[in-house]
Amino acid sequence: MFRIILFLVLIALSALGATWIADQTGTIVMSWDVWRIETTLPVFALGLGLLVVASLLVWSAVRGLWYAPTRLRRARRERRTARGRDAITRGLLAIGYGDAVAARNHAKVARRLVSQDPLALLLHAQAAQLDGNADRAQRAFRTMAERADTRLLGLRGLFIEAQRAGDPAAAVAIAEEALKTSPSSIWASQAALGFRCARGDWAGALAILDRNVASGRIDKALYRRQRGVLLTARALEFEKSDRDLSRQNVMEAVKFAPTLVPAVVLASKYLSEANQMRRAMRIIEIAWLAQPHPDLADAYAHVMPGDSALLRLARVEKLSEKAPGHPESALAIARAALDASEFARARNALEPLIAAPTQRVAMLMAEIEHREHGDSGRARAWTLRAVRALHDPVWTADGYVSDHWRPVSPVTGRVDAFQWQTPLAALPSSRPPLVEAEVSDQIVGDTPRVEALPAAEDSKAQDVAIPPVDVEAASSGIIAMPDETATSLTHHTQLEDDKAGAVPDVIPIVRAPDDPGVDDSSQNDGFVEDDPAAARQAGGLRGLLSRRGS
Repeated sequence: MFRIILFLVLIALSALGATWIADQTGTIVMSWDVWRIETTLPVFALGLGLLVVASLLVWSAVRGLWYAPTRLRRARRERRTARGRDAITRGLLAIGYGDAVAARNHAKVARRLVSQDPLALLLHAQAAQLDGNADRAQRAFRTMAERADTRLLGLRGLFIEAQRAGDPAAAVAIAEEALKTSPSSIWASQAALGFRCARGDWAGALAILDRNVASGRIDKALYRRQRGVLLTARALEFEKSDRDLSRQNVMEAVKFAPTLVPAVVLASKYLSEANQMRRAMRIIEIAWLAQPHPDLADAYAHVMPGDSALLRLARVEKLSEKAPGHPESALAIARAALDASEFARARNALEPLIAAPTQRVAMLMAEIEHREHGDSGRARAWTLRAVRALHDPVWTADGYVSDHWRPVSPVTGRVDAFQWQTPLAALPSSRPPLVEAEVSDQIVGDTPRVEALPAAEDSKAQDVAIPPVDVEAASSGIIAMPDETATSLTHHTQLEDDKAGAVPDVIPIVRAPDDPGVDDSSQNDGFVEDDPAAARQAGGLRGLLSRRGS
């Protein structure tokens, strides 16, 4: 609206000016040597305007001719840039869907047209990575690292290549350089932190962690947890060499991470030694509520040195009431009851877990059978079940299973990576057991024998031949089978598993050990015509004579 009003005002002023000039009287005379021009004012104004317009047109033409080479060069450069950017776009898309040949071709075009473009360098490096050419990728990333605008990106690429090449020293050196260039770089900070932890430099790792929280790269909750982990690692390192420093670090770790199991266990040990039993029990109870763990139960049971086994059992039962129904509560009670020779209480605690026992449950049941009744047969039967039982939770991180807690993952260097959980190996095995639980009880009993199920229960297993079982070997919990028979049985059970869709806990033996399992009867497949003479057998005197060969 404002522009329209301004335009109308300018038109009105121009009209008023033209009217004023037209109303003027008199003449204008210009004399130059022999030339004399005499005209009115309106004609003079019109001629002056035409002269100005002509001058501007001439100036524009001359200026256009003067700058024509520059404009041509600029236009050519813009066309090359547009083609180069188009090649970069297509190359990055080719990398996205994994076409190495197209990515390499587009990278060549982009490098020829826009060699100094940072995206062209990135495309060249990533195309080399997709091709598996580490040398070419490193050269591209090194070129990027030498430029100020792409230095951090180049260092990141060199860091990844060093990791792929299995050169941790070079990777850490690159991360340190990147950290100097950009202190806010998260990947460089994590890499340096992991290297400090792997080298056991807990003081340096704590310093990096403090810088991370000061710069806002991690939140307060993650900082507290990781600081507790690092302090616990430092306390465990100095547990035997400097107990005062170890105690100081672990008590601080419990404040930052009150549910960290190794910190709580070590702290309760120091508190118990200092006769601070109530405080030790309180920190164990807090951690137990968050995640029951066998180490916590053991520390709680022995928090008061010199107590009898019955007092330890009563204390563990009190702790288990804080997590009723949890398997670790039942296992802790069973362990304490076994130590106190309270076998009935141990059986009652494990009874809910017997239906699907884990390895620890099976081994505890074996110990109960052996210590209560001296029944080595049943003890071996439970031990045999423990071999094929489900796995118990263990310390695992990034697919790595450890028998003890570690502050960092040995695979990725990640802090606080180890979690108390069931590993992937605890999933049902594709290799089914060959001995039924009831059969194993009979094998290890007083009268070793193997019962055969009726053949009608599983007609598909008639082609499986089970050789005789060595009773002496069976009594020791081992059944040996020939290679061909084992291969046939394994193949058969795999086919049955594919059809059933699930692996049963126990594959029963469907034939007695002395049954060869050979079926001589031929079956018609539907394509051969039945022979009536072969299908029927003569009876009477004729049949008797034919059977005797006469």
